[in-house]
Amino acid sequence: MGISPFDLLNLAYRSLRSHPLRSTLSMLGVFMGVAAVSATLQAGSISRAVIARQLAERGAPQITLYPQWKPDRIVLQLRLEDMEFLRQRLTGVQAMSALNWAGQMPTVFQDQEYLPSMSPVTQDYLLTSGKNLVRGRFFTATDFANYRPVAVIDEFLVKELFGDRNPVGEQIVVGRRVYVVVGVLEMRPDDDSPPESQILVPMAVYNALRGKQDIGSIQIRPYRLEDLEDLSDRAVELLEQRYPGFSFWAWNNVEDLIQQQKTLELATRGLMVVGAIALLVGGVGIANIMIASVTERTSEIGIRRAVGATQHDIALQFVLEAALLSLVGGTVALGVVHVVAANVTEIFDLPYQFEVRIAALALGSALVVGVGAGFPPALRASQLDPVQALRSQ
Repeated sequence: MGISPFDLLNLAYRSLRSHPLRSTLSMLGVFMGVAAVSATLQAGSISRAVIARQLAERGAPQITLYPQWKPDRIVLQLRLEDMEFLRQRLTGVQAMSALNWAGQMPTVFQDQEYLPSMSPVTQDYLLTSGKNLVRGRFFTATDFANYRPVAVIDEFLVKELFGDRNPVGEQIVVGRRVYVVVGVLEMRPDDDSPPESQILVPMAVYNALRGKQDIGSIQIRPYRLEDLEDLSDRAVELLEQRYPGFSFWAWNNVEDLIQQQKTLELATRGLMVVGAIALLVGGVGIANIMIASVTERTSEIGIRRAVGATQHDIALQFVLEAALLSLVGGTVALGVVHVVAANVTEIFDLPYQFEVRIAALALGSALVVGVGAGFPPALRASQLDPVQALRSQ
């Protein structure tokens, strides 16, 4: 007749408690391994959250394409047809738009005057840039088709020209031409430089006034950040095929964040190796204590076999002892890492939340290593001959 699981668990607990120093040292090995794995995963999670926050503050990840200037060659001007050419041949593109820079334009509203930058854009500019309107609307297809003199200004220019007044529907004079303000763009600086005021106007209106069709540059927003560099290389390659002998330059607004992400991935992999080694060392410690325990308790095993304990009962008890060491050491490690991470992130104003997935992975790894390390000694204990074990008493 076998022993009940509850009794086996109680026996495993009492056995570990009878050797507190040895059990504590074994749990310490598991603690260090789980702490290393959990801290590495949490650091990676926090770093990714920081990058995501920086992305949200900076705007949507996007590629900007320009023709490269060469002193011995005419300057190539991109056109709307080039944007459609790329749109039909690139995959993984969420949005594409064109932008030109018209320079700083004197802008007047009543008795207020300022010198903002003027940028003609196409209809998908908001989606490509990831910026939002705080008032009014953006340009519609009708605005482009009918060459309406409308403008979208940013919050900084609103403050300079209008103060607390609602600018939507008001007329402003930009470079001696009258535009109607239809929307207000959120002010989101891309870097640490001082904010600059901006006016957006429809590309069609600007080109009609100049009598030209160039678009300055093309902006491409991918669906996934991971595709940004490949998409950039592919876009340059397509344009150079379209214009043999000309070169193009691609710039993206998150190059530094991509490099941070790559560095983070490399560091995380290296730390994971260290954590795995620490966890394996903890497993070796558990294996050692189990082997020593089997040797010391040979007579006990013989008595229990003589009174009816099965081989399965003996093996299961030793496996339970290894599992308890892993579970307790791992749980304490998770708690310590959580408290340290919560305090550090609060001090440095970093995003953090306890992730069950990471805790389950780290603790599950500890249990696998602990049970795996304790299984050979458990199997050895279950195969002891009862008669030989009793004679060793």
